[in-house]
Amino acid sequence: QVQLVESGGGLVQAGGSLRLSCAASGRTSSAYAMGWFRQAPGKERDFVGAIFGSGGSTYVAASVKGRFTISRDNAKNTVYLQMNSLKPEDTAVYYCAAGPFESTSEKYFTYWGPGTQVTVSS
Repeated sequence: QVQLVESGGGLVQAGGSLRLSCAASGRTSSAYAMGWFRQAPGKERDFVGAIFGSGGSTYVAASVKGRFTISRDNAKNTVYLQMNSLKPEDTAVYYCAAGPFESTSEKYFTYWGPGTQVTVSS
């Protein structure tokens, strides 16, 4: 199995930055797609971004394009979500996920972390 643990969440003012980390352990594979999703209170869990393969291909949602970037350190089995120019609407629980397919769809991600809270104040 694969275990994922997010870190780096917290409280930040609008316009600030945070970097989330997702550390993977267990039977990990560099071929896994690594994704970030978020869920705000009362809303569906939405795709934020993903990185595929060994780190060459990344995708982010339109709502965060230009502000969020995804990177991967294969040696550390860690994926990062760099969040800049944060807005109050970015407030959510952020989840790291991993799966065997290159997809932005939640249903194709097999493993999930417990989530980390990101709160952006105005």
